[in-house]
Amino acid sequence: MLYASTHQSPLYPGTGGREETGAGNIINVPLEAGDGGAAVQRAFLDEILPAIDDFRPDMLLISAGFDAHHEDPLAGLNFTDADFDWLTETLIECADKHCHGRIVSLLEGGYDLASLAASTAIHIRRLMKAAGA
Repeated sequence: MLYASTHQSPLYPGTGGREETGAGNIINVPLEAGDGGAAVQRAFLDEILPAIDDFRPDMLLISAGFDAHHEDPLAGLNFTDADFDWLTETLIECADKHCHGRIVSLLEGGYDLASLAASTAIHIRRLMKAAGA
């Protein structure tokens, strides 16, 4: 199993530092408060996607957290709906490349109901389009 995460740091619970690598199968890419789409795209393009390419998974499991949205009150990241669309499309392309499109996506977080609804809808529409629905 390979685990890759982008998340705001420092923030509760205080875990997820770059040095926390498990048995070499954990990729933590902490983002700073205020970071937005450019930072998460760099994290994916420079670190996460190359690690996935090396690992060649049989399936992708997405923990779809939308509390990084700029309107969410919990964290201080500045993702937009377009950023979540990019992330979803990028992971779909990765799944198509490595595991015949096999993706499971689970809702993790998001605490501003309007932005949560919009981001979730974008994510699901993109997944449905990939599935041919």
